[in-house]
Amino acid sequence: MKFGIIKERKNPPDRRVVFSPEKLAQAKAQFPQAEFVVEASDIRVFPDEAYTAQGITVTDDVSDCDVLLGVKEVPIDALIPNKKYFFFSHTIKKQPYNRELLKAMLDQNIELFDHETIVKDNGARLIGFGRYAGLVGAYNGFRALGLRDDLFELPKVESLADLDAVKAELDKITLPNIKIVLSGTGKVALGAKEILDHLKIKQVSDVLYLTSQFTEPVYCMVDVMEYNRRIDGKVGEKYAFYNDPSGYESNFMPYAKETDMFIAGHFYGDGSPFLFTRGDAKDPDFRINLVADVSCDIDGPVASTIRPSTIADPFYGYDPHTESEVAYDADEAITVMAVDNLPCELPKDASEGFGDMFFEHVIPAFFNDDAKGILHRAQITTADGKLTERFGYLQDYVDGLD
Repeated sequence: MKFGIIKERKNPPDRRVVFSPEKLAQAKAQFPQAEFVVEASDIRVFPDEAYTAQGITVTDDVSDCDVLLGVKEVPIDALIPNKKYFFFSHTIKKQPYNRELLKAMLDQNIELFDHETIVKDNGARLIGFGRYAGLVGAYNGFRALGLRDDLFELPKVESLADLDAVKAELDKITLPNIKIVLSGTGKVALGAKEILDHLKIKQVSDVLYLTSQFTEPVYCMVDVMEYNRRIDGKVGEKYAFYNDPSGYESNFMPYAKETDMFIAGHFYGDGSPFLFTRGDAKDPDFRINLVADVSCDIDGPVASTIRPSTIADPFYGYDPHTESEVAYDADEAITVMAVDNLPCELPKDASEGFGDMFFEHVIPAFFNDDAKGILHRAQITTADGKLTERFGYLQDYVDGLD
């Protein structure tokens, strides 16, 4: 079986890659029955020469590969029929902007495996860039704080070599006495927590956070059952909430009234209550004035996130009174960081971490008859141009009926 690492062709350019040269060399050594090649690229964080130095063939033509591995969506005109593709397709939530891409893959008998659908039996994701989104998102939040309040200047992550350099910059700053709430407990939130802990910010319980003021920066990490509650007043249960959030309402306002900076690292499921609404943000006791929205759901659970921002221009302001965008440092504005492709700012570390997970969970499945069902669960389209049973719900989306 022949695997090809494809060139990223989506704009804006993405420098990440599924495998670093060292990890690809390890795959080659551990699976001698497989062949690995790399499509030449002038944007990838690892230059072509780094792969050839590891004995990996770099080529302009990957059309003879069986499996093609990428990160972002492949443009329709670059698809090669009758192949297996792995990339983030952004189709499983029926995203309208990629309907034609999914149709094209079905028409060309392409077997699509989405990185997002590589999951355990229980649906938990096995691979992703979540940790790096959390790391960069939290850093960017502090960068916004420093610039807005004229406290310190942190350089952009994209100008730094790696995560070690990011943390070295954080070592140079002194934070004011602020209270920070971090939502979520998954990979994104844990990445953000890594930054908070590196800054030696004290973590406190939610009870203490909600009832006390402090003489040092502190943060509180809240899970879904802390910021949601049952409408009927009974005790909520996390997995019942995941299955049916309709009987719940937001319990985030107590935190919003005690928080200066909110780092949104949660996963938001369809039908779940918003954390805070535009009306909530108008409350005179609403204290949050800076949001680092790593989750970045637009016009959704975090009312101040009205659009995604960009790596080039990462901050904007939200005026809760007019419900409109203003300058990020405007008076009474909520400063918002809502970059939706944060791991792109740390391409080397993000690629290395992603490759470790892909190597552990996915590559072996090709050579052990998919013993853990990894490929079976991840596959969206088949070699005969159909949706798999697991993703049959996308048929009306493909047909243009949704």
